[in-house]
Amino acid sequence: MKSHEVDYKIFGDDIQLVEIELDHNETVIAEAGAMSYMEEGISFETKMGDGSEPEKGLFSKLLSAGSRLITGESLFLTHFTHTGPGKSRVGFAAPYPGTIMPIDLSKTGGSLIVQKDGFLCAALGTKVSITFNQKIGSALFGGEGFILQKLQGDGKAFVHAGGTVIEKSLLNQTLRVDTGCVVAFEEGIDFSIEKAGGLKSMIFGGEGIFLATLRGTGKVWLQSMPIRKLIKAIAPRGENRSKGSSSILGEFLET
Repeated sequence: MKSHEVDYKIFGDDIQLVEIELDHNETVIAEAGAMSYMEEGISFETKMGDGSEPEKGLFSKLLSAGSRLITGESLFLTHFTHTGPGKSRVGFAAPYPGTIMPIDLSKTGGSLIVQKDGFLCAALGTKVSITFNQKIGSALFGGEGFILQKLQGDGKAFVHAGGTVIEKSLLNQTLRVDTGCVVAFEEGIDFSIEKAGGLKSMIFGGEGIFLATLRGTGKVWLQSMPIRKLIKAIAPRGENRSKGSSSILGEFLET
């Protein structure tokens, strides 16, 4: 199914929102709960599937939708269609501080591998499925885990990443990064996990025990602030604040 051609505009810097402009009968699919607003003329329907293969039977749709539960995503996708005249717009917000990446799938060979919670929305015709990282090391220790999402199509897709995004183009090269910093990569890239140097570096280096290794030719997108790092940075502050305020020293410092 050929993807619908949609126009878009991205707003914001740290907590972004993408506004999709739809012509009559154009549709965009999105994760449940991602919509922020929609203008007059747009209707929405929650469906079990991405709509890329309308001829699929009920069992196939159930199998496809059920596989999304494994990635931690909602069982359903919401379809937003402009049924009125002229143009109308619908906005989708990022789930946490970061960057929304517009990806033209026709320029990535028709597919893209994305971290399991990275998909935000896409033009109708985009197939959203799961793919398995067959290397056990990547499965156990990679920030992306054993299960990744695969986006397939020839239209626009929008992926969310934490913090700032940097795009790297590899030409038979190797890139080593923190395991949680990989947002997306093209299928020509081999993703694996390697030890982070010697024993002393692994224990005291502060970079973790393992690093993600990306090899081959193609594009890679990296994020500066994975959600796990954001949670780790925020949580201790809240804990320490409550502990401090309940101690003698904490009360002294607050006065």
